[in-house]
Amino acid sequence: MAGKVLIIGSGPNAPLAADWPREQFDHIVVINNAWRVRPDWTHVIFPEDFPIDRHPPEIRNGQSVVRYTEYVPQNNAFGGVLFAGGTMAFTAGYWALGALKPKVMAFIGCDMVYPKQGNTHFYGTGAADPLREDVSLQNLEGKSARLALLAVQEGCACVNLSVEESRMVFSRADLPMLKDACASASASSADIAALRSKEASLGYEAPSGRYWEILEQIDPKKLAEIDAEWLALFRQV
Repeated sequence: MAGKVLIIGSGPNAPLAADWPREQFDHIVVINNAWRVRPDWTHVIFPEDFPIDRHPPEIRNGQSVVRYTEYVPQNNAFGGVLFAGGTMAFTAGYWALGALKPKVMAFIGCDMVYPKQGNTHFYGTGAADPLREDVSLQNLEGKSARLALLAVQEGCACVNLSVEESRMVFSRADLPMLKDACASASASSADIAALRSKEASLGYEAPSGRYWEILEQIDPKKLAEIDAEWLALFRQV
């Protein structure tokens, strides 16, 4: 069981984490290109179609690559990628929650807000993956609310170390606050179970994680309703 896990995405503010004291974190999980931010990461996670020329040039002792064969089962344990949200910030969050069992997951570079001018990512300009038209990404706030609520059930607090505008609804924090961060009051277990049951009742099963292969079965309006309910439940806490 880990104490604190830092999760670094590719947002413009990701380099803020470059000089943060390593001893503050039990694990550092970097998403996609974020291995470039600092060399002492412990886990790098990327999708199965992530270009090979963007992989880390070497894997050192104490470092490991988290592939879809590892993160899909962890996401499935929390309802599946479709309900978790099919972009790597959420995928990484659920993987870390299940595999590392942290007390705190602290995110940076995962705001999912992309300026119309200037750099969209810390390395320059890239595709805004979370903003693509995708049935699992209709409500990024709702998806982050779901992760936060399910994390608290596991005894884990989700916090956002960014000070920028964010689609993540996690509580804001800074480095000094992390030592006292902990899972606080959450929604009732009954309310969370009811929403999980509502998801399951739709029958949208994609154990491979490739929910796009069952798109003909999926009603976007029903998913949007559930997203809105997760967000409303989070805001009641």
